[in-house]
Amino acid sequence: MRKTLLIILLAAGARMLSAQEIDGNFPPPKKPKEVIATRAKTNIKVDGQLNEQAWQQAIPISDFFKIEPRQGGAYTYKTEVRILFDDKNLYIGAFCADSLGRKGIRVQDLRRDFNWGENDIFGVQLDPQNLKQYAVSFQTTPYGNQRDLQNFNDQSTDNDWNALWTVRTSRTDEGYYAEFAIPFKSLRYDASENGEETAWGITFTRLARRNYEQTVFPAIPQSFSPYRMTYAAQLKGLELPDPSANVRVEPYALYQYENENNDGAKSSGGDFKLGGDVKWAVNPNTVVDLTFNTDFAQADVDRAVNNLERFNIFFPERRQFFLENSGIWSGSNQFAIRPFFSRKIGLAGDFNAEPAPIDVGARFTQRDEKQTLAGLYIHQAETDISQVGNFGVLRYTRNYGNENNIGVMFTHRLDESSDDLALGKQNNSTFTVDGLFRPSSIWTVNYLASVSSNYEQDEFGLSARVFAGRSANKSYWGWVTEYIDSKYDPAMGFISQSNVIKHNPGGYWIVRPKKLNWIRRWDPGFFVNYYHDADNPGNFQQASIYFFPIYVFFTDGSFVEYAVTPTWQNINFNFAPLGIDIAEGDYFYVRHNVNFRTDQSKKWSLSGSYDWGEFYNGKQEKVEAGARLAPSPYFAVNFDYEFIKLRNLGEQSEDLDTHLTTVGARFALNPRIQLSSFYQHNTFDDQGRWNVRFSWEYQPLSFVYLVFNSNNIDTTDRVYKQDQTIAKVTFLKQF
Repeated sequence: MRKTLLIILLAAGARMLSAQEIDGNFPPPKKPKEVIATRAKTNIKVDGQLNEQAWQQAIPISDFFKIEPRQGGAYTYKTEVRILFDDKNLYIGAFCADSLGRKGIRVQDLRRDFNWGENDIFGVQLDPQNLKQYAVSFQTTPYGNQRDLQNFNDQSTDNDWNALWTVRTSRTDEGYYAEFAIPFKSLRYDASENGEETAWGITFTRLARRNYEQTVFPAIPQSFSPYRMTYAAQLKGLELPDPSANVRVEPYALYQYENENNDGAKSSGGDFKLGGDVKWAVNPNTVVDLTFNTDFAQADVDRAVNNLERFNIFFPERRQFFLENSGIWSGSNQFAIRPFFSRKIGLAGDFNAEPAPIDVGARFTQRDEKQTLAGLYIHQAETDISQVGNFGVLRYTRNYGNENNIGVMFTHRLDESSDDLALGKQNNSTFTVDGLFRPSSIWTVNYLASVSSNYEQDEFGLSARVFAGRSANKSYWGWVTEYIDSKYDPAMGFISQSNVIKHNPGGYWIVRPKKLNWIRRWDPGFFVNYYHDADNPGNFQQASIYFFPIYVFFTDGSFVEYAVTPTWQNINFNFAPLGIDIAEGDYFYVRHNVNFRTDQSKKWSLSGSYDWGEFYNGKQEKVEAGARLAPSPYFAVNFDYEFIKLRNLGEQSEDLDTHLTTVGARFALNPRIQLSSFYQHNTFDDQGRWNVRFSWEYQPLSFVYLVFNSNNIDTTDRVYKQDQTIAKVTFLKQF
């Protein structure tokens, strides 16, 4: 029955993939639009006013193209952009018109690196080397929040990349102004040769959040993002300073005081640390990063998760040094097979283990229009529970065609022997080939093959992945197949599961009703997930069909979904979700899910989901609820709650209720002085945790942090409490 159903669905998916339709997509222009930058003959004061005479002399750009909520045609919110430069900076000035002026502005809070989709946003994307596969983006809100990122191939995004730049805004009764100053030293560009005129790729984007109207310049199809630089305009007229070696130094000083009570064994003490990072741009194509006594005390902490699935939980990287340029290492944009994942570094164990000191590290990146060469080395010190670790990665990628590349990557981890821990030396390596291929603008193919080796055990493992997807204005269809055998062990990476072959075909239609303007899009569709053993392909593991006939985005940004998921399971291993033992055997159950959220840009918003139905041999109900109150961008509070109810589950027909509660708040004087906090309590393990963080950006990318962390476990088996108070000062100087 399972095989017959799978064959029918895969055949249907294949017919849909091969169907031809007019989707409103259009190819990149053969001759890109050109925009001209004007030299500023007087000083520019970055204050968000645009009142210098030089701004009036600059050539305006106003012929934007609407991509949301409907592609093309007239749009409501007019935008005008002008470009200036002097010997040090590129200046972008924008006026974003709004008939309601200040009253029409939607901004949730003033944090840096805000989320797309919750605020009014204006942004500029630059490709200073005309690579067509890479962009840096600088974005702001009407209140001057800063968001900067790197994007690779309109697929992988580094949201935590931070550049040195300035933006100021002002709000009026007619709209808002945004004024950017981007130092040339913060960009990587090539010197002009033989007197040729310099040309950069450039795009602009604006989201008027009240009606979710998104416009771009130049025209880019709705199914792509403003980071698809094959559609970019050419920025000309720049008289650039010769690219030169520049150095960015970022030292820090930190004091940490800690109290710990572990089942009555109490300890306390303070620790003073010095360290920092150095970035040396040897030339426009080559950057060397050094880190010493690296510290991540101010990084955001992980939230608790109650896992009911048979797969490993993927916790994202949150540490700045590893986030920058992480797209170089990622290969295809996915989480199931990662031969290199930086969360294995600097932790005494797995992704959510205790921190381990990083003594020193170095990163090398060389990138031009043809290729990328990168290397990374980190030395991790010994702890009470982990050996000295040495982590090394080499990466080479070759670009060909307009948007295609192929790459190889080698990782090696050496855990040194330790007499104190009675642990021997361990060596682990992986070798990976991966790539991206776009036969047309709407088709994307990603592939990856990786081999791992544990030297001491003389074990070799294999993993592979292939993805083909068609992303167009009226539909998305794709297919993923992943292979991970039982011996594949990337000691510097992450896998969702071992000994598995997964097939994941599916997709959805994108319907934009012409007569129902209050519906932005309706995306009905399905995805099939089919798993079987890699070592014994005839052994079925599990299958499910995620069918979502109701998946509706409304024009105001609210959302509603109904989905049904029939699931087949073969449990032939020890499996105990939340500590409840599931007997080995075959199971079939059907689950339903209703999911919604209101307009997240309003001063108050709600979200929630209700998931119910059978679960193995019992029943499960799961309720998630969220609420956020943001009466002004200077203050916001949020509440999230998860309730899981299990009945008659497992070998002993057990019942279990869990409650996971999170309360958070954020206060801001301006985008540079902020206080944020959250408290979380999980009844499953009676664990409570606090995180309070004050940050003051006293000059661009130089911070004062005050952080308080508390972790408390109080059960019949264990009493544990740890409090940390941290003061940290960073200073950034760019020479």
